Amino acid sequence: MDAFTAGLLQRIRATQSDLSKARETGDDYLADVEQAELEDLQRLAAEHGVPVTAA
Repeated sequence: MDAFTAGLLQRIRATQSDLSKARETGDDYLADVEQAELEDLQRLAAEHGVPVTAA
Protein backbone atom coordinates (compact mmCIF):
# COMPACT_ATOMS: atom_id res chain seq x y z
CA MET A 1 0.00 0.00 0.00
CA ASP A 2 1.44 3.36 -0.97
CA ALA A 3 1.57 6.42 1.28
CA PHE A 4 -1.35 8.13 -0.49
CA THR A 5 -3.66 5.16 0.00
CA ALA A 6 -2.61 4.62 3.60
CA GLY A 7 -3.05 8.30 4.42
CA LEU A 8 -6.44 8.48 2.74
CA LEU A 9 -7.72 5.40 4.54
CA GLN A 10 -6.44 6.79 7.85
CA ARG A 11 -8.26 10.07 7.25
CA ILE A 12 -11.44 8.16 6.42
CA ARG A 13 -11.19 6.11 9.63
CA ALA A 14 -10.56 9.24 11.71
CA THR A 15 -13.46 11.07 10.10
CA GLN A 16 -15.79 8.11 10.65
CA SER A 17 -14.79 8.09 14.31
CA ASP A 18 -15.30 11.85 14.65
CA LEU A 19 -18.69 11.55 12.95
CA SER A 20 -19.77 8.85 15.38
CA LYS A 21 -18.68 10.97 18.36
CA ALA A 22 -20.53 14.01 17.03
CA ARG A 23 -23.71 11.98 16.61
CA GLU A 24 -23.36 10.42 20.07
CA THR A 25 -23.04 13.84 21.71
CA GLY A 26 -25.89 15.30 19.68
CA ASP A 27 -23.73 17.93 17.96
CA ASP A 28 -25.71 18.24 14.74
CA TYR A 29 -23.50 20.93 13.23
CA LEU A 30 -20.30 18.96 13.77
CA ALA A 31 -22.01 15.82 12.48
CA ASP A 32 -22.92 17.68 9.28
CA VAL A 33 -19.35 18.92 8.89
CA GLU A 34 -17.89 15.45 9.47
CA GLN A 35 -20.43 13.87 7.08
CA ALA A 36 -19.45 16.32 4.35
CA GLU A 37 -15.75 15.60 4.98
CA LEU A 38 -16.39 11.86 4.83
CA GLU A 39 -18.25 12.21 1.53
CA ASP A 40 -15.36 14.25 0.09
CA LEU A 41 -12.82 11.64 1.20
CA GLN A 42 -14.94 8.82 -0.24
CA ARG A 43 -15.22 10.69 -3.54
CA LEU A 44 -11.45 11.18 -3.60
CA ALA A 45 -10.93 7.50 -2.88
CA ALA A 46 -13.28 6.50 -5.70
CA GLU A 47 -11.53 8.84 -8.15
CA HIS A 48 -8.22 7.15 -7.36
CA GLY A 49 -9.46 3.57 -7.23
CA VAL A 50 -8.95 3.17 -3.48
CA PRO A 51 -11.39 0.64 -2.00
CA VAL A 52 -13.06 2.33 0.95
CA THR A 53 -14.17 -0.97 2.45
CA ALA A 54 -10.61 -1.30 3.77
CA ALA A 55 -11.14 1.73 6.00
